[in-house]
Amino acid sequence: MMCPYMLSTDKIELQFATNHVGHFLLTHLLLDTMKSTARESNQEGRIIIVSSEGHRLSYKEGIRFDKINNEAEYNNVRAYGQAKLANILHANELARLLKEEGINITANSLHPGVIATNLYRHTGVIASWYSMDLVLAFFNLIKHYGHGFIIRVRTLLTSSIFLFAQPLQMPSVDLC
Repeated sequence: MMCPYMLSTDKIELQFATNHVGHFLLTHLLLDTMKSTARESNQEGRIIIVSSEGHRLSYKEGIRFDKINNEAEYNNVRAYGQAKLANILHANELARLLKEEGINITANSLHPGVIATNLYRHTGVIASWYSMDLVLAFFNLIKHYGHGFIIRVRTLLTSSIFLFAQPLQMPSVDLC
């Protein structure tokens, strides 16, 4: 996560290759099977693409497809955000296309939560429980003051999954 500039064996910037292209390819390879399974079983299929609140850290222009491999302008934090933004856009477009096709499959992206791992080793943040508290405080700020709201779902393994949703638009009621 947020690693120094490197290329994958396919000559794609490593974070974009790992954090987006891999998800995209796996989804594409499984999609026809999922569509036929959803039709034959009459059960709703679900595609969940892992993203991150880190998508907010992307380059100001969003995904820089023409500069994915540009080492001179590479920023490890922005590159991570770019890959996670690509996952969100992929899930949104896939959901739209599946609905348009009348396929009974939902596609969603999610932020899986933050835990103390060595994924932060390239960020300069000391990998400790103290720094994780700071990261969690940051995500709490986003949760309370962001554009949408985040639903926290406890999983069976007691980790958390955060699902993103737009704020509800409540009709105004004049009680007086």
